[in-house]
Amino acid sequence: MAGVIQMTARRSSLSLVLARSRNRMRDRSPGLAAGLFAGVLAAGLGLGSFAVVVMGLWISSPYPDSGPGGALHVAAALWLLAHGVELVRADTLSGVPAPLGVTPLLLLALPVWLLHRAARDAVDGEEGAPLVSARTAWAGVVLGYLAVAAAVAGYAAGGALRPSWIGAGVSLPAVVVAAAGMGAWTAYGRPRRPVERVLALLPRALRRLLTGVEGRERVGVAVRAAGAGAAVLVGGGALLVAVSSVWHLGAARGAFLQLTEGWSGRFAVLLLCAVLVPNAAVWGAAYAVGPGFVLGVGHVVAPSASDPAPMLPPFPLLAAVPEAGAGGGLNWAAGVVALLAGAAVGMFVARGAVRGGAGVWSWKRTVGVVGLAGLVCAVGFAVLGGMAGGPLGAGTLARFGPVGWQVGAAVGAWMVGVGVPVGLALRRWWGRGAVTAATASVPVPVPAPAPAVAPASTPGSDAEPYDFEREEGADTP
Repeated sequence: MAGVIQMTARRSSLSLVLARSRNRMRDRSPGLAAGLFAGVLAAGLGLGSFAVVVMGLWISSPYPDSGPGGALHVAAALWLLAHGVELVRADTLSGVPAPLGVTPLLLLALPVWLLHRAARDAVDGEEGAPLVSARTAWAGVVLGYLAVAAAVAGYAAGGALRPSWIGAGVSLPAVVVAAAGMGAWTAYGRPRRPVERVLALLPRALRRLLTGVEGRERVGVAVRAAGAGAAVLVGGGALLVAVSSVWHLGAARGAFLQLTEGWSGRFAVLLLCAVLVPNAAVWGAAYAVGPGFVLGVGHVVAPSASDPAPMLPPFPLLAAVPEAGAGGGLNWAAGVVALLAGAAVGMFVARGAVRGGAGVWSWKRTVGVVGLAGLVCAVGFAVLGGMAGGPLGAGTLARFGPVGWQVGAAVGAWMVGVGVPVGLALRRWWGRGAVTAATASVPVPVPAPAPAVAPASTPGSDAEPYDFEREEGADTP
């Protein structure tokens, strides 16, 4: 009888576990399905946008090279290129496949925004329903998007521009995973726990500096300072490109007219220049910090000197490249952009040092935060520099644009080298004013008056009337 009761209890507990598992799967399946649908929809919207633009240019072209199938293959290839996938052109005159690896950064912004929005909406779920698990929504969006991407890569492989399978298997999933993860993290209000799990992988000494209340304050100030420095670098690089384009306006106009004659072709060239403006801004920033960029193997363009460039295709943005030869005063003046970026990093760190919750930071802590901001900015520009450049063909054009690690190292050196003295000087100046204001605002303690001691009462004094009757009664037996 006891064995029967024990077996029955085990069966009931097992049934309860299975029921709970079924309920969990049933509760999660709508969230996973919504994530899959959101990922497919995001990929479809991005791909449809590329297809509409390419088909519009094909229809308006007076001499199309291929039919609508070729235009759709080009649209699929450009969509993959926007995710950082390198393309390969097989039908060249020399017979050698020519790679194309320069990612238009403006085109990259569209799939990143669509993925971010899709993951955020998948977490929110239906109106009035509880939030979907971040992992479930993220996994659904990633799987749905990658399913469409795999089909697009297979379709584009049959066209003139074929995707590199290494890039399709590394760059595209990395973009999808990162953008969808940021969207899910934003939907939950940017919680600290996922960040702390990532920081747990760091060494203990470094983890102590980045965790806790003070660590989060350091990281926040460093990220804002790095963002300010990066914004100054990108804006300054864009300004350098604009000034150089105006300086070489005749060459840019000649290149523009040489490429095409019809209005549809000119519109296509203008559209291509527009999507490459962020790339040109990164190139300008790389020129300002020192390493410059490469216009073919062995041809470096930098403020110190510019090597003679090989035979480049006529393109308006390439007309802004400085002339070959040793750099002059105008070339070295581009370093002002790097100085301003480093000063911006130091100013933001000094502002955080003065406004800290525990008073003015020490000089060691200020220097450490400037170093952290320089590291963040350096890593960001190393990635941007690597994506803004790449191969444009075989042979000499196998290297084209900034070299990522060189640009990152130079940016980090400028941010720390300029940011440290500026941050310490502003911390000392602003900190003195903060201490003075704090001292003036603290009320001076006033000592409380001592309590008055009543004098001893004597008969006949005015302090207290003397009770003669009580005194006489005391003598009375």
